[in-house]
Amino acid sequence: MDQPIVRSSKASQVAGTAAFSKFMHVLQLVADSEQPPNVGALVKASGYPRPTVHRIVAALVAERLLVENERGALLALGPRLIQLASRSWGRSDLRLAAVDELKRLRDITGETVHLAVPNGSAMVYIEKLESPSAVRMASRIGTSVALHATAVGKAYMAALEPAALEPLLAGLPLQRYTGNTLVKLPDLRKQLQITRERGWSVDGEEHEAGIFCYGAVIRGGGGTPVAAISVSTLMFRQKENPEQAYVAPLLEACRAISARIAETPALSSAELL
Repeated sequence: MDQPIVRSSKASQVAGTAAFSKFMHVLQLVADSEQPPNVGALVKASGYPRPTVHRIVAALVAERLLVENERGALLALGPRLIQLASRSWGRSDLRLAAVDELKRLRDITGETVHLAVPNGSAMVYIEKLESPSAVRMASRIGTSVALHATAVGKAYMAALEPAALEPLLAGLPLQRYTGNTLVKLPDLRKQLQITRERGWSVDGEEHEAGIFCYGAVIRGGGGTPVAAISVSTLMFRQKENPEQAYVAPLLEACRAISARIAETPALSSAELL
């Protein structure tokens, strides 16, 4: 009599896992959408039947993981999800080790500062400090950005040893974002070499038109790259001497943070996500 119960329990676990995966997939689709999607857009993007998507959305809205607009047509991430994410990032040892220097860097440059960590073939922002300017960047904490098209990504890759870099480059999807994006591997290799020699990277409107970024790597124990910082400025307000205005304070911030986290064993590995 016990055997059917065991099979039923295993079947329930598999079914529960599959259902959870669908819920997470729909959440991710909403998070990645440039504009708030409706149910129809989620049906198309997910490939799930409309009744399934309706059921998932209703459950996520009930748990405050998604919110609907006044007419109930468009969806966005809900307050509960944002609260959970904020607690996660807020407790990050790396973020806590870096936050004072990030604030100082933001105040010195007057521009938006990002802290990012590697995650597979992307970088993930775990902190963002906005420029005091009225014009703000569209990026947000938790956003994944391409390695090859961002200052943080190129700073991180340039700091890797060949044994770690080559497999990463071999599987890198060189997607085009703007007319300036490096989509040929020899061009990317050349820029990584330049970055390696001078100690800092650039994103010359490669990920988003009108935005220029400077990046540098943060190192842990043994010089292992564990994260990167970027200073992002709008092209129309970029200062005349960017190396003095942006790069010098950026490198100083990275040095200070690297010295701090090198003394913390938990932060000396690149496996932060």
